[in-house]
Amino acid sequence: MVTLKKIKNSFKRYVKFYRVLTSDKRVPFFSKALLGFSLAYFVSPIDLIPDFIPVLGQIDDLILVPATAFIAIKFIPKNVYEENRRKVFG
Repeated sequence: MVTLKKIKNSFKRYVKFYRVLTSDKRVPFFSKALLGFSLAYFVSPIDLIPDFIPVLGQIDDLILVPATAFIAIKFIPKNVYEENRRKVFG
């Protein structure tokens, strides 16, 4: 069963993973910028669609954040991505 504690720990590991990726000099600037934007947008109170609008307010977070992270990761060389992933996730 997925618990809130497991979700929190997983989230922390991914934040650490993105931090490790953005500090690696082999990762392209474009990817670093997109990962930074993705994390900043996730924690920012400012949204494209305000959260008080039912359903749509939450959907923009659920779509935009993973989409920008996905695009950023596609531009990272596979060997660099895997090396950093092993550092964080084992």
